[in-house]
Amino acid sequence: MSKVAHYLQEHLVGEVMTSTDARRYFATDASILQQAPALVAYPRNENDVRKTCRFTWQLAERGRVIPITARGAGTDQAGAAIGSGIMLVFPAHMNRILELDNKADTVTVEPGINYGKLQQALHTHGRFLPPYPASLEYSTVGGAVGNNSSGEKSIKYGDTRAYVQTLRVVLANGEVVETGRMSKRELSKKLGLATFEGEIYRSLDALIEEQGQTIDTLYRNVTKNNAGYALNNIKQKDGSFDLTPLIVGSQGTLGVVTEIVLGTEAHNPQTTLMVASFDSLEFLQAAILELRNLSEMPSAMEMIDGNVLQQVHELNPNQLKDLMKPPYPAAVLMVEFDSGERTIKKLTKRATRIFEQYAIQVDTATDPEQQQQLWKMRYATGSIVGHNEGLQRAIPLIDDASVPVDQIRPFLEGMYQILEANGVKPAVWGHVGDGSLRIKPRFNLSQVGDRQKAFKLLDEYHKLVIQLGGTISSESGDGRLRTPYLPVQYGPEGYALLQKVKTIFDPYGTLNPGVKFGTSLDDVKAIIRPDYGLEHLYDHLPRS
Repeated sequence: MSKVAHYLQEHLVGEVMTSTDARRYFATDASILQQAPALVAYPRNENDVRKTCRFTWQLAERGRVIPITARGAGTDQAGAAIGSGIMLVFPAHMNRILELDNKADTVTVEPGINYGKLQQALHTHGRFLPPYPASLEYSTVGGAVGNNSSGEKSIKYGDTRAYVQTLRVVLANGEVVETGRMSKRELSKKLGLATFEGEIYRSLDALIEEQGQTIDTLYRNVTKNNAGYALNNIKQKDGSFDLTPLIVGSQGTLGVVTEIVLGTEAHNPQTTLMVASFDSLEFLQAAILELRNLSEMPSAMEMIDGNVLQQVHELNPNQLKDLMKPPYPAAVLMVEFDSGERTIKKLTKRATRIFEQYAIQVDTATDPEQQQQLWKMRYATGSIVGHNEGLQRAIPLIDDASVPVDQIRPFLEGMYQILEANGVKPAVWGHVGDGSLRIKPRFNLSQVGDRQKAFKLLDEYHKLVIQLGGTISSESGDGRLRTPYLPVQYGPEGYALLQKVKTIFDPYGTLNPGVKFGTSLDDVKAIIRPDYGLEHLYDHLPRS
């Protein structure tokens, strides 16, 4: 065991490991990348995290930089949950519900808590967390906060950032701060602190005041944007200030989150589901735009294209046997409403008129069992994600971009052209109501030719997204995989501004380096894992 590991084990309550098996296990997440940590630490409390950060800060002051990566369940698909230094693993010990406040409708949790278990606990109180990701059964809330995750319900309810009220965060030097909206007067007190926290507030406040126009250029006309940092909601016109929206989505690059206070919503299990088939992308986009203009947004608007249905049919002909038969339509749109009974009837009636104008078929279901059967079409994408033929697998490569909703048709058409040009079988699905679509191209990453094709596809895909005014990261974060494309999306000036934010919080570069900054395409290529797989998730059934 190294001197660093010996020191940490002496000072931490939690365990420290350097075994080959542990390091190998934490060398991968759900991405196509791999990087083994030097050691693994399981913090038992915030003080363990604070001591670790303070220790690495002191080493960095003397010229030795040891990275810290905070990790939940390792479901990140862009390589944000791997790192070469100290891996802080939270699910082992820091996994509790600390408080459930029924009056304020909030819940306070530690970052390592399983998202699905928290959701079950909230359901028993008639509440829920709407921005749950597809991976909720095997991911953590801390990971969702780090990535600003969102999911099928986010079209109506918003992303994780909309529900995080306050955070406890350990800074790079080991200081602990509590975030939350503070008044102009309270901000003045923070600006006067002779601590690292005070320095952060002074530097960030000055940056926001001086670089307002550059911050405005970071805006994208999309429903969700996780590329870089969220700088537009920190300081408001009344002078109030809040670091919370900045920390959410920062992927552990600005601080280590140790406690989270979340708002919740009333849970209404009584819904109406409408499933419409379309024979053209033009009519699909027209219907989506009109549905988004209803008096109340649908609680879900999911799409699967005909290629998904065809591939599922080829893999397992009986999976969709009683739901839809070939030949399949160009696309299937699944729209859910979860408001009160009277409102649902009104919305369903209006949606029916929209579908009569654009769809070739529509089915409506209010019975939960019938709805569950219809949702099988959307969840059948798990068969594509989990299927492999030897080392050829569906890989998470081009699956997190988002475009303006009125650009869905050119986005789909452009993707089909790129996939066809690169000899990749198309299959597209996702949260189409938010302009966010997923593709899992099939490659054998142990083959040089497939790796070259994969990166050519990556380049062309991101070029298309940016040309359409979209963002390269919408429902999770940049990780290492998309970091090389941040300067392309924001330009040199915008990217330099984001780097200044990183430097304010992490002057020595100890917090998850390589994520959002410092990773080139060559760096990414150097850490591709040729044996990519999802073996550790098969007991949950990987979903996307």
